[in-house]
Amino acid sequence: MQLLRSHRCFGGSQQVWRHQSAATGTEMEFAIFLPFGEEDAAPRPVLFWLSGLTCTWANFTEKAGAQCYAASHGLILVCPDTSPRGTELPGEHETYDFGSGAGFYIDATAEPWSRHYRMFSYVTDELPELVDRHFPADIGRRGIFGHSMGGHGALTIALKQPERWRSLSAFAPIVAPSQVPWGRKAFAGYLGADEAAWRAHDACALAASTAWRRPILIDQGTGDEFLETQLRPELFEAACAAAGIPLTVRRREGYDHSYYFISTFIAEHLAHHSAALAG
Repeated sequence: MQLLRSHRCFGGSQQVWRHQSAATGTEMEFAIFLPFGEEDAAPRPVLFWLSGLTCTWANFTEKAGAQCYAASHGLILVCPDTSPRGTELPGEHETYDFGSGAGFYIDATAEPWSRHYRMFSYVTDELPELVDRHFPADIGRRGIFGHSMGGHGALTIALKQPERWRSLSAFAPIVAPSQVPWGRKAFAGYLGADEAAWRAHDACALAASTAWRRPILIDQGTGDEFLETQLRPELFEAACAAAGIPLTVRRREGYDHSYYFISTFIAEHLAHHSAALAG
């Protein structure tokens, strides 16, 4: 791995690393916040953040203001990119909601995307292994959260792998990608036309079969321009109620889809994860 940058931050350090990924077959970058100095490197719980469409690791690390709260709770923060980079596949850069910056945290099965767009494997297997190997992380105490497309990723990853993740939350997540334009476009391109295969990557569908029974926290702004067309939190509320999954959806009056919204409530999400990952 190659260290690209390191900044002293709230008594710890905010770093960015580059490595060759076996999952994607490309170089990948990720950011990591280590909430301690060199003199105190006891293993800490790890919280993975998944960003939304068009983002890289930089959006969260530079705009959310999460480091001060992570330092106070003793949490390592890991922020991967949102897609492979540098593959130059046909049509990869033509739209903001498919291809570059829009990996949807799934493993593509349709060509040519299946060669590199394997973000589910990257986030769930390769990246945690790298963090466990190279940093003082207690990878057995790991949580996951995200925003929009990244909220979709966090929900589906935890619901598919409840034995690996101990805490879960999301900001304005895409909860029913099979039913909304962003998800249908992405799934058709990455997974093909068989909509039955899409259900394995849809949080509302997964709620009926998952063993996950830990509390889930979602914040959703009522002023979000994507609320009614792309996000549809009421669908996930109904799915969780039917399955007996403890879910809290907090509708924040007037807040939109931006990092102003995320930064306002990030402290509460880190407290939610810290409580679940303690001990």
